[in-house]
Amino acid sequence: MDYNELNAMARTIGDRLDEKPLLGIVLGSGLSYLKDYLVEKGRIDYKDIKGHPVCTNKSHSGSYIIGTIQDIPAIVMDGRLHYYEGYSASECTIPERLLGILGIRHLILTNAVGGITAGPGTVLVTTEQIASLVPSPLRGENIDELGPRFPDMSEVYDPLLSATIAKKAKEENLACKEAVFMQFPGPQFETKAEVEMARRLGADSVGMSTGIEAIASRHMGIKNIGLSLVTNWACGIAKGPITDEEVLVVAKSSEKTMRRVFEIALEAIADDR
Repeated sequence: MDYNELNAMARTIGDRLDEKPLLGIVLGSGLSYLKDYLVEKGRIDYKDIKGHPVCTNKSHSGSYIIGTIQDIPAIVMDGRLHYYEGYSASECTIPERLLGILGIRHLILTNAVGGITAGPGTVLVTTEQIASLVPSPLRGENIDELGPRFPDMSEVYDPLLSATIAKKAKEENLACKEAVFMQFPGPQFETKAEVEMARRLGADSVGMSTGIEAIASRHMGIKNIGLSLVTNWACGIAKGPITDEEVLVVAKSSEKTMRRVFEIALEAIADDR
């Protein structure tokens, strides 16, 4: 995938816009209710964009929803692309690339995760990540129009915004804490030994997405915010088998907390413009 191909995809979305988007949002599994904050002006499905990968996960619809959130021009990704679907890391991050080309300055990455140091219903504000088990989306020839060959990743997630969100959530006594996230390739849930490895490496949660997306986004100079909802204890900590159905059930039952932390994140972004 070269810059001309990405730019052509971005133009397909851009033709539907009446103003440059400043905020991008990626909806994780079971978190589609967060699109309710968007005043929708239009949408375009991934399948209707030439060359764009499509979602194969049944809980991800696969479309860009265009509109505004609290008067901020925004695009919501209703569905993400996962490495386990058979796409390369660079293909998985095409949506983030397109949003960056279109002009977003902030990206909120939401996901459902397995908890290691926090239990179901807790919202984790990502401060750091471990994504070395999955190939880098920057692998191969660098696209200079997007970012440098060797980008700094000391602040994959914006430290000031992350701290502001976590502090406000704590003041409101929400089930929320700062955390380190670790991405695994999937689609199988992690083993007990893998979760123990993650814990020893300093991870607070595990999941099958997000890490490579944050890398691609940061490569373009975008400020990332990571919001993870713990939907289950990770393997070895959980008392029984982990199922995808459990993830979706807990995501729904924890909606109130997730919504409020999301609102706090929007407030922080509004102040950062």
